[in-house]
Amino acid sequence: MSGSASVERDGLILAAQTGDPAAIGRLLAVCQADARRYARKHCQASDVDDAVQESLLVISRKVKGLKAAAAFSSWLFTVIKRECRKLERIMFKTDELDEDKAEHQLLCKTDNDLRIDLAAALESLPAHYLEVVLLRDFEELTIAEIAERLGEQDGAVKSRLHRARELVREYMIGPTAGVDSNRAAR
Repeated sequence: MSGSASVERDGLILAAQTGDPAAIGRLLAVCQADARRYARKHCQASDVDDAVQESLLVISRKVKGLKAAAAFSSWLFTVIKRECRKLERIMFKTDELDEDKAEHQLLCKTDNDLRIDLAAALESLPAHYLEVVLLRDFEELTIAEIAERLGEQDGAVKSRLHRARELVREYMIGPTAGVDSNRAAR
């Protein structure tokens, strides 16, 4: 961001802190691209829009309490990261302790083992679940684009994608963590 743009943004932040609705609206419009870019790095692809929307809502409600305009960017990124984590916990119905355990399980595997396990997990999915995962996570289509391609409602696609990811997660780190035993059973 150039020096003049930075000064302009700081002025916008200060105006938003006074509660000026127009300034808050402009500030949210200005920071939306940064918020979306950051959310793409920290969220599941299907959660980016929700994380950005929730984050901007939090920003609009709490900008008055921000102590220094210079802290705005780091605060914005902190809010987005928190929303991404919250959405991920909701999606996978896990608490942070489960996430730590799952991360540890995955870190103990080599990259090659992870690739093999992920391929096996995807192969284990029913075709209608595999299709939405491939379209969303590999072809990077939006939910709306997938719904249009499949002739389905957005909600049905989201639901199917959520269930597909749950099944992959269960396969990879589930309580019966049967990845190795599943391979042995083949």
